[in-house]
Amino acid sequence: MTTVKTSRDPSVLNGMAERVGAGPGRWGWLAAGVWLFYLAQPLQKIAERKDGISQILGFLTVILFAASYLAFFGILRRMARKHLLAVWQQVGYLALMLTLCLLMIPTAGQTALTGLVYIASVAMMLLDLRAAVAFVAVLLAGTEVALRVVPGWTDDGSYGFAIFLGALAVFGLRRAIQRSIELNAARKDMAELAVQEERNRFARDLHDILGHSLTVITVKAELAGKLIEANPTRAAAEVADVESLARAALADVRAAVAGYRELSLAGELVSARAALQAAEVKADLPTTVDEVPEQNRELFAWVVREGVTNVVRHSGAKRCTIRLTATQIEVLDDGKGPTPGGGASGHGLVGLRERANQAGASVQIGQAPGGGFRLAVRVGL
Repeated sequence: MTTVKTSRDPSVLNGMAERVGAGPGRWGWLAAGVWLFYLAQPLQKIAERKDGISQILGFLTVILFAASYLAFFGILRRMARKHLLAVWQQVGYLALMLTLCLLMIPTAGQTALTGLVYIASVAMMLLDLRAAVAFVAVLLAGTEVALRVVPGWTDDGSYGFAIFLGALAVFGLRRAIQRSIELNAARKDMAELAVQEERNRFARDLHDILGHSLTVITVKAELAGKLIEANPTRAAAEVADVESLARAALADVRAAVAGYRELSLAGELVSARAALQAAEVKADLPTTVDEVPEQNRELFAWVVREGVTNVVRHSGAKRCTIRLTATQIEVLDDGKGPTPGGGASGHGLVGLRERANQAGASVQIGQAPGGGFRLAVRVGL
């Protein structure tokens, strides 16, 4: 069963960490820190002050606030490793950032309210969703009240709008990450179910193959044992039947194992239709494989698998067409087409070339008529 991830789930926080700048590598911190550009407003206001001590204190407060913002992404990484913060720690961290923001007001004036945008964004990632929405609402209300009651401050609507927009953007990111994690969990569950179903199918095949054969072998072996003295000729015939049945059972098992490994062209077309449908790509596929000779079907099945995989993963196509003849198969899409100089370098296509060479076939890769990607394999050079 698919487990629905909540916003407090560590996997959600891990996804946030990777996307908002706390992922592995030095560039994650740069991605998070680039948003500190908007602190240029309070810095400029502080720089205009004539009092050197006030300037130093103001710059120091802004630096500490920026440091607290960047430090949050280190905390987010810690939370992503399942070390969730207690509620008092979450509230305490937001209180620290809010205190630093308020300390900027004596030197930066109204521009210090820019810091509330960062605090709202952090709250949206840190708190439970309901608590985060309530916290942002309080920030918005407090900002609007302050702009109207503090002498010298003017309300142009920009601060409240910036707080709302920043919180909304992080909320969207949060929901997108949660949906992505739920989708990945569902895909994982489906893959596990598919593997389990295949195991069950293979177990049923073996049971069907061996159950009857071993039962008959047992009965004939017991009969041969009873007849070995009374009727040696009949016993010898029964032993011969046992040997024949054993060989037939072994051949059936080998055939089952071979079928477990090999591909079926008809089966791959069915799977391709399902994959394209899941990727919202319109599928124009053949409904029968009768005209394809038996010796070409496995190779063509590999072409379908590799071609459709490329369509779903890389093409960005809206339509995929597969054409079959007795000696050729084509997979075409209306996507972005082959990459210049690298259209045939993927591992799957390299493996497909090797299979085609073994079967005496040629592989053609290029631009489809009207744009898109074309993969064709023709048997008989």
